[in-house]
Amino acid sequence: MTNVQRMSELDILRGFAVAVMILVVSPGSWGHTYAPLRHADWHGWTFADLVFPDFLFGVGMALGLTFGRSLDPNEQTAFWTKVGRRVIGLTLLGLALNYLAVISGLLGAPPVGPQDYTTWRIPGVLQRIAAAYLSAVSIMWLSSVVAHREAPQPVQIGIAIAVLLIGYWVALSFVTVPGYGAGRLDMEGNLAAYIDRAVFGTQHMWPLAAESWRGPVLYDPEGILATFPASANILFGVLAVSIWTKLGDRCIPALLVAGGLLIAAALLLEPLFPINKKIWTSTFALLTSGISFVALAAVATLLRAGMLPLLAPFRVLGGNAILAFSISIFLSAIAGIPLASVEDPPTLQSTGFRIMSAVVPDPHLASLACAFGIVLLIFLMIFPLHRRGIHIRL
Repeated sequence: MTNVQRMSELDILRGFAVAVMILVVSPGSWGHTYAPLRHADWHGWTFADLVFPDFLFGVGMALGLTFGRSLDPNEQTAFWTKVGRRVIGLTLLGLALNYLAVISGLLGAPPVGPQDYTTWRIPGVLQRIAAAYLSAVSIMWLSSVVAHREAPQPVQIGIAIAVLLIGYWVALSFVTVPGYGAGRLDMEGNLAAYIDRAVFGTQHMWPLAAESWRGPVLYDPEGILATFPASANILFGVLAVSIWTKLGDRCIPALLVAGGLLIAAALLLEPLFPINKKIWTSTFALLTSGISFVALAAVATLLRAGMLPLLAPFRVLGGNAILAFSISIFLSAIAGIPLASVEDPPTLQSTGFRIMSAVVPDPHLASLACAFGIVLLIFLMIFPLHRRGIHIRL
């Protein structure tokens, strides 16, 4: 299997992830979001909870394809410059996208949650990608230096994953949180939430991270401590590339076995450490990585069956995944801005939902149809870049 084939599979997997991420943030009506596209309230998981970890898995696959040739002793400055530029670029872009909420609020969009739009959320999806990527790269680099190899061996990566996931479980289970004690996994009393409130302050956290609508902010789903188990999803993507490289066209059964074992491990360990995306528990990392292995095997199977034309739209989105996601956040921000200075003014979102509701009577399906319309719009915006071979990657 060539690197070109691997990149096609990677772009398709990444494109599927970003397409669902767009669906999640682009409903026609937030009050009628299609059920599978809602995140779990706390413990447990939904389809929507699987897509961001799958994107991180794709980050790991890309890292695994390029890392070995990045460690030439004469190229270390260039390597770390590239890593730093990517981390800073993603972080700044994430902060800029977060500030769109402030701007849309100043232009009249209704406030979300208990805060006004003069606050600026610091954590975010792109910031999580940047931090987890930096963590994974640092782990791989240190492992390579210790082993005196161009790239870390799968066993080393496995050990690093175990340290991350077991260490996170130990921290959340046994470290005493001031005022709350140890081992609490509720929204307010867990260690990850406590650290985020102490570092960012609730005014700079996700305004809907509360136990009830407009209640006090308690945590952030892209907080600091949970970056470490999220890094494990990236490292699992690196392991997937290792399986690809060693087994070539015979990799599909191995990917399925690896995915099945990870899913089974997550479900067996769930009574000890609940599956939870909001604080990215170790079982959540295992479950989602296992599903990513299975999804990769499914993509590889479809491609070998000649289904590339069917999957081509995902390849287009995957080739410019960060750009596609950024456009979706921009569209989501402007969709809530009032179009007229009247009581209960129309917005782009409400207008689109009203039009779609005239065609699709079920409000949840109408809301879903609006979200698919946004995916199609972004695809049409990205497609000319794909045709010209332009892929904007940070």
